[in-house]
Amino acid sequence: MAKKLHFLLTLIAISLSFFFHVISSDSSVDSFVYGGCSQIKYTPNSPYESNLNSLLTSFINSATYSSYNKFSIMGSTKQDILYGVYQCRGDLSMPDCATCVAKAVSQVDKLCSQNCGGALQLQGCFVKYDNTSFLGVEDETCVLNKCGPSNNGLNEDSMGRVLTSLNGADGLYRVGGSLDVHGVAQCVGDLSNGQCQDCLSEAIGRLKSECGGAAYGDMFLGKCYARFTTSGAHFDAKSNHGSHFENEKTFALIIGLLAGVALLIIFLTFIRRIFGRNGK
Repeated sequence: MAKKLHFLLTLIAISLSFFFHVISSDSSVDSFVYGGCSQIKYTPNSPYESNLNSLLTSFINSATYSSYNKFSIMGSTKQDILYGVYQCRGDLSMPDCATCVAKAVSQVDKLCSQNCGGALQLQGCFVKYDNTSFLGVEDETCVLNKCGPSNNGLNEDSMGRVLTSLNGADGLYRVGGSLDVHGVAQCVGDLSNGQCQDCLSEAIGRLKSECGGAAYGDMFLGKCYARFTTSGAHFDAKSNHGSHFENEKTFALIIGLLAGVALLIIFLTFIRRIFGRNGK
């Protein structure tokens, strides 16, 4: 009887944990920001393709326990060598990180089919691979620059303070806020602290000059990015897929709630039977 009671309590705990995970999870981390592929192609069924499949699998496996990792895969010839890196946004939980990286791997594999190199940025994570080494190398090439519509109510002093605080902070992942302005910045983990600071200084400087007075601004360079918004909603990925993600989230929420209620009813029925037997 004790074993049955323990089993039911475990089921309820699992159901409730799933329910609260659905509430707190942010499906927008999987939404697309940008992607690109190298011009060089590899031969199908070649050693390079085998190494690439191995690398992408390593991304997915590693992301279940680490928010960042880099890989170098050696081949029998120079043409088969492969380098890769993935990274999740600094505030993501490990389950969300793993989900994001798996989604990024799936998308970059389709986007860059038979290309030797590919890079993909989702709202919550970044993946990149190439047959030319880029690990530990600074890259301040602008890959995405996007400014929101003019916001007449934006306090440019607040925006300046937020971006200045991001520039002066420490670490690869940085957040800041002042009044209604929120900012975030991050470097890819293969950069040194000095390289990261150089990259973010460049990104923040461009963001200030090009998106001043806008409702939001994004500046993605090759190895870092800086962003700001006046509401925080922009970081939650305003995209055409938003309603689709919300529908999935609502459906999962309902399922989790119904499962929890059903297990609670079973548990209460089980308890009532036990007390009924003891009362006889």
